Amino acid sequence: MNISIVIPLFNEEESLPELTRWIQRVMTDNGFSYEIIFVNDGSTDRSQDVVHTLAAADPNIHSISFARNYGKSPALNEGFRKAQGDVVITMDADLQDSPDEIPELYRMITSEGYDLVSGWKKKRYDPLSKTIPTKLFNATARRVSGIKNLHDFNCGLKAYRRDVVKHIEVYGDMHRYIPYLAKNAGYKKIGEKVVQHQARKYGHTKFGLDRFVNGYLDLATLWFQSGFGVKPMHLFGLLGTLMFVVGFLAVMAVLILKMVSICNDSYSFFVTNSVYFYLSLACMVMGLQFFLTGFIGELITRNSPERNNYLIAEEF
Repeated sequence: MNISIVIPLFNEEESLPELTRWIQRVMTDNGFSYEIIFVNDGSTDRSQDVVHTLAAADPNIHSISFARNYGKSPALNEGFRKAQGDVVITMDADLQDSPDEIPELYRMITSEGYDLVSGWKKKRYDPLSKTIPTKLFNATARRVSGIKNLHDFNCGLKAYRRDVVKHIEVYGDMHRYIPYLAKNAGYKKIGEKVVQHQARKYGHTKFGLDRFVNGYLDLATLWFQSGFGVKPMHLFGLLGTLMFVVGFLAVMAVLILKMVSICNDSYSFFVTNSVYFYLSLACMVMGLQFFLTGFIGELITRNSPERNNYLIAEEF
């Protein structure tokens, strides 16, 4: 099979028939063998009934339906699990992603050898309240991930080699960072294609400004996991040692001040009146906590069944 198209959806009953016809036309015109996998993320409208009707008319249509709303990342993860195509395409169900982009995305994967190609909606039809935070978010993601050539990490329109989606796990809200997940799994040929952004035709956006706050928190989590996930002591042990050293130096400063006071026959200096005393206590306690956190993290990591899970590129 040439292409699997994974489409997460939540309350998109109006757009599904039009989107399906559009995909079918593109697949037929290009002679692709394909499957469409709709992942219904706990819709409360008639979306699943519409999917049933579409699947009855086209055996290439499949469906996964969650019992409740879990989010886009779990929906993509389940769609990836089911996908059988040589190239896996993801797109949103709201008609803002154009299926006409699929042939070129497919060509970039199969002919140019990309592991992943991400869409870039260079010209957007979103309000400034959405576009400006998006630019800031993408700039931060580029710097942290090291994937300098991507302008739009969160674009729903992406293409993957099948191996990529089978070797990454998308959970929580990590769909924003799939290129970063792929890079950490060893798939480093990541490209970008400028794609058309369609104005929303039906319904309303499902995302609020809180996704940008959560996005930064997820990015921090992913950065930690990629750099220190199997060696937490390297981070927490270093921080703990530095904090403990600062605390120790503060204690020494307090003792020196006390000794100077005694040598001058002055007993006006009280240790508990010095800011260094409280700084030393705080730093030494925090340093010990950081160190113990790293130690416990190491114990957990060394007992994890995934600690020696490696992606082998080649073996003779």
